[in-house]
Amino acid sequence: MNILVTGAEGFIGKNLAAALKNIRDGKDRTHPNIKIDEIYEYDLGTGDDELRDFCSKADFVFHFAGVNRPQKAEEYMAGNRDFTEKLLSMLKNGSCCPVVLSSSTQAELDNDYGKSKLAAEKSVLKYGQEAETPVLIYRFPNVFGKWCRPNYNSAVATFCYNMANNLPIKVNNKKTMLTLLYIDDLVSEMLAALEGLEHREHDGGAFCTVPGAQRATLGEITGLLERFAMVQSTILMPEICEGSFESKLFATYISYLPEEKMLRVLKMNTDDRGSFTEIMKSENCGQFSVNVSKPGITKGRHWHNTKWEIFIVVSGKGLICERKIGTDEVLEFEVDGEHQQAVLMLPGYTHEIINLSTSQNLVTIIWANEKFDPQKPDTYFEEV
Repeated sequence: MNILVTGAEGFIGKNLAAALKNIRDGKDRTHPNIKIDEIYEYDLGTGDDELRDFCSKADFVFHFAGVNRPQKAEEYMAGNRDFTEKLLSMLKNGSCCPVVLSSSTQAELDNDYGKSKLAAEKSVLKYGQEAETPVLIYRFPNVFGKWCRPNYNSAVATFCYNMANNLPIKVNNKKTMLTLLYIDDLVSEMLAALEGLEHREHDGGAFCTVPGAQRATLGEITGLLERFAMVQSTILMPEICEGSFESKLFATYISYLPEEKMLRVLKMNTDDRGSFTEIMKSENCGQFSVNVSKPGITKGRHWHNTKWEIFIVVSGKGLICERKIGTDEVLEFEVDGEHQQAVLMLPGYTHEIINLSTSQNLVTIIWANEKFDPQKPDTYFEEV
């Protein structure tokens, strides 16, 4: 299959083209029914002759090219309706293949941009009838995600960029509600459309929809971004559920981080025995730490009432010992970085970890089910 993507350098086109290339090159094997030979990318630097050649070879077209921030109002029609008609004319004289049109919810509004998008929709519908080929029209809401241009036509991209770069965020009305669509959800729907699994509107016509759109106010968005910005200094990760709006917004936010914020200096608590460093805390899922013990050193020798931990030695050779409070039996687990194992520290068991090496540091990753609270440490010294 040969696929043409117009607007391939734009936000949506760039993300889709990257996904298509991953499938073509065998990097993404989750779509075995999609076989891609060539991907033709059209953007502003592409000439008409090259576009005409693309249209003669294409088996499927994703039409994302368009104008949304022109210098003059008349450029809306030229960039949206007129270019669409030129593309469709080339297709009619070429491959007459199916077309996906990226439209906008503003096609329902009485403004210059909306009118131009509505006109493009009508042209695509006419093409589908005349060429007797499937056409799919998507009226996308506010799309957000990585590679979206800030300070252009996306409030989310602008907010994320500004927060990531310590720039002010201006919100006129925090109660303003937005319908938002994450770029990965959009791309997933485009790939589904390639397989004939698009989600059509109730009437079964050309208009389709992308599942997963979510709604949030400007105040909710900026509030989340303020919490995300604190992670750099607090290492406390907010509760972010997989697939949630918070997860998608966080991924978008960090995609705009400057180089200096990609590196975080951690606080190493050091002494003659080695070091202990908290890596990341979470609001409700505990924390991760790394413990380094020098040769021959024993650490721990304490127990907890409720807290439990998991120790994983990733470098060196050590001995983990546990003893139930009030008993004499000691449980021993010999561990090393070459054969990594997870050892559970049980509540009510005093425990220690001994570096068995005389020359090599012992490095242990530790997960605790709760973040450390100095007001309620739940930690009591006792020899194993």
